[in-house]
Amino acid sequence: MKTVRVGMIGAGAIAPYHCKAINEHPRAEVVAVADSSPRRANALKREFKMQRVYAKVDDLIADPDIDAVSIALPTYLHAPVTIAALGAGKHVMLDKPFAMNQKEAVRIIAAAKKSRKVLTVGMNQRFTRQAQTIRALKERGELGQIYHGKAYWRRRSGSPRFGTWFCQKSKSGGGCLLDIGVHMLDLCLSIMGNFRAEAVSGAAYTKFGNRGLGEGGWGKSDRGRRVFNVDDLAGALIKLRGGASVILEVSWARHQEVHNRHNVELFGAEAGAQVFPPRLFRFGKKKGEYEVVEPQGVAIAYPHCDRLQNWIDAILGEAKIECTLDQSLAIQKIIDGIYQSAKTGRETRIRS
Repeated sequence: MKTVRVGMIGAGAIAPYHCKAINEHPRAEVVAVADSSPRRANALKREFKMQRVYAKVDDLIADPDIDAVSIALPTYLHAPVTIAALGAGKHVMLDKPFAMNQKEAVRIIAAAKKSRKVLTVGMNQRFTRQAQTIRALKERGELGQIYHGKAYWRRRSGSPRFGTWFCQKSKSGGGCLLDIGVHMLDLCLSIMGNFRAEAVSGAAYTKFGNRGLGEGGWGKSDRGRRVFNVDDLAGALIKLRGGASVILEVSWARHQEVHNRHNVELFGAEAGAQVFPPRLFRFGKKKGEYEVVEPQGVAIAYPHCDRLQNWIDAILGEAKIECTLDQSLAIQKIIDGIYQSAKTGRETRIRS
């Protein structure tokens, strides 16, 4: 039985989740880690009983004993590190977002096609049991034609640690929209089964982080210059081919009653739905009745509910990748379009 030997690139706050999921697969193991911080790298090595630590990413990528790498790095490093890993013959799990922009995403896809290795972007929200339940009901036709969706992740005080790369546009590519907005957008479009955007109208604001407000403490990256020049609230109207539409709203910081709320709501001709928790809303069997259904026992496509296990299964030839590169590129185009619309004050057309 082949064991997929994985190298972890990046030892930040999300890395333990990657390592745990990989090690839970019966035919995979995390064997090495690379990080610029010896403290973070050695702590992760001890926690998951790895064999090796590398100070340089290039050295891990060059290790012939490693079959695949899981990348959890600042966004500006996604393209160069992913392309290098693919060029060295490694399969790649790339944590979201895909890239700084569409141009970089296209370069990554070209490298993946040339290498013929398995590359996917780690969109964990679509693997949750709740999301898979609603998607299964949609595919059974329970909702009918979905003509509108609402996707949101609203944090009251949930910005990453100030002074880290998250808050610097030159390293992150963007703020809350590219960080957590990408999750909800991907989840919404994946359930709708429509990634074909035609146009977007968007707005993005920086109102809290630049004043030192709204820090939530996420991240282990070292603090540097106290720069905050990314969005901490953003929203958009997205028009899809076929006439459907999506409203996206996301924030790291805002004034609101609850600390954190995220969901996807779908509006179909036969029923409406929400993901967290999964519920259907529809007319009852008798005139004048209306019902709220909490679905039970729905068969889902990925009982493991994990993006990394799907990736390992695909490497082993036992499954297809759920989050495809075409879908990830479509999401990147929409995000770029929202930022462009916010900058110009005009609707942005999306080229297919």
